[in-house]
Amino acid sequence: MSVYNESDKIASTLTQIINFMGNYQPDFEIVISNDGSTDNTVELIKSYQKSEPRIVILDNVHFGKSYNIWRAMSAAKGDYILMTDADLAAPIQEIKKLLVWSTDHGYDIVIASREGIGAKRIKEPLIRHIMGRIFNLWIRIVAVKGISDTQCGFKLFTNKAAQDIFPRFRVYGKNEKPTKAAYLGAWDVEALLIAQRLGYKIKSVPVVWTYVKTNRLSHVKDSIKMAWDVFKISLNGFLGRYNSARNLDP
Repeated sequence: MSVYNESDKIASTLTQIINFMGNYQPDFEIVISNDGSTDNTVELIKSYQKSEPRIVILDNVHFGKSYNIWRAMSAAKGDYILMTDADLAAPIQEIKKLLVWSTDHGYDIVIASREGIGAKRIKEPLIRHIMGRIFNLWIRIVAVKGISDTQCGFKLFTNKAAQDIFPRFRVYGKNEKPTKAAYLGAWDVEALLIAQRLGYKIKSVPVVWTYVKTNRLSHVKDSIKMAWDVFKISLNGFLGRYNSARNLDP
């Protein structure tokens, strides 16, 4: 989980995850990658950590979400690694839908999808939905084939797949520079393109997802930058730059 100035929600998020996972699968850890928060997010997490040793904090300067996801995924030790957004737009209970496809059907990566039969989007503004569909079309044309929603922030990886995929990153991870602005990035696209090229089995599973408003991002500016990142990811794939690992030290 990547966090940046999440003091308004982090306690609730941790409570929901711990309460659910404590009954569902007690052997777990929560890896939180702090993206240089300037509010009291870290203090709240550390306070929670005193009574919950399964919380791990990774502290970073402000790089943006993609770097922090890369670092958290690289550091996680469990057999199955779930990436979830701090706002729990997809409820933690949806992990049950994803995990069964990995444990019972052998999929290496199972991703939540806001598209398809059974998926439900709640309170999403129409303009955001349209922009998301245009962006996904671009992704499917130049990079990741056959996946109708690459950007939902709820993805499950086997540890083996994660430790093979994330060290190969070229656009995100160690190549990123500190930033003053908030930036989501398209780490999902880089991970999924690498996964497809390495032959990992990927499954999309429809979920319930609730839109959470944010004022941190410029949808037009960030979408243009992410579209350029997707092109660079596609070019790296074409040139064979994902054939070997590079980002070995988070």
